Amino acid sequence: MRKKASTNFENERFLEFNCPFITTLRFIGKRWKPAVLWKINEGIIRFNQLKKVLPYISDKMLSDTIAELESDGVIRKEIFDEIPLRVEYQLTEFGKGLLPVLEAMDQWGGKTIQEIRS
Repeated sequence: MRKKASTNFENERFLEFNCPFITTLRFIGKRWKPAVLWKINEGIIRFNQLKKVLPYISDKMLSDTIAELESDGVIRKEIFDEIPLRVEYQLTEFGKGLLPVLEAMDQWGGKTIQEIRS
């Protein structure tokens, strides 16, 4: 966390509110966010299901990523009062707006991976 009086903080805030690329990256720019969003896009999903399809993410990183996405309004968490407790995640309408960006990244990345491998 940067000090609010620092030049870097001011620069980040300026870019975040004046540069569409930086604004987009704020919501999907960390390592695991696009993968988590892509999987949640496939339908309502639970934490353990995410862990199965993303086996290399640590529990803490997945928890932190989910918390950030929820805090940003990109996903919604629904808690069911059952034993054992059941928690499900789904995209919000706001989060669904990121799908065209993720689809473009998936297409470009898939094409690039094929080119690198050949």
